[in-house]
Amino acid sequence: MLPQFEYGEAVRLIRNVRNDGTYPGTAVGELLVRRGSVGCVYDVGSYLQDQLIYRVHFLDAGRTVGCREDELIAASEPWIPNLFEFREPVVVRKALAIRGEVIVEKGGTGTVEKVLRDWPGGVQYHIHFGNGRILQVPETALASPETANHEQAHAG
Repeated sequence: MLPQFEYGEAVRLIRNVRNDGTYPGTAVGELLVRRGSVGCVYDVGSYLQDQLIYRVHFLDAGRTVGCREDELIAASEPWIPNLFEFREPVVVRKALAIRGEVIVEKGGTGTVEKVLRDWPGGVQYHIHFGNGRILQVPETALASPETANHEQAHAG
């Protein structure tokens, strides 16, 4: 098991890192470092002999956290930012239909199940809606609940 990244290498975080209970002074589940942040590999170790864990210092966040290899890319690789993350609530900006049948009305709410950054035409998401459906939705068709409320208040 050879590490993909070496000591001193700049890396980018592709997922939010939250406290899993091992980071002192913060609550479990608290956001430690936001996706897209660039840090420097400080050390490489293993966990349960089958996972490489990189200790990465994120200067902007002022934190050093442990990251799995699949949470990192080289900082020099292209980065496609996205607005929403796994488990975040979203609101659809327009009705969603399949073959002309409206499945989710405009203003319908759902939860992000998966982020698809490399999709042709831009970022898309698998969204779980209250009607039990999971649909693939482009980022342009979604808003945060706060943004949707703001847009609704100013539409008129």
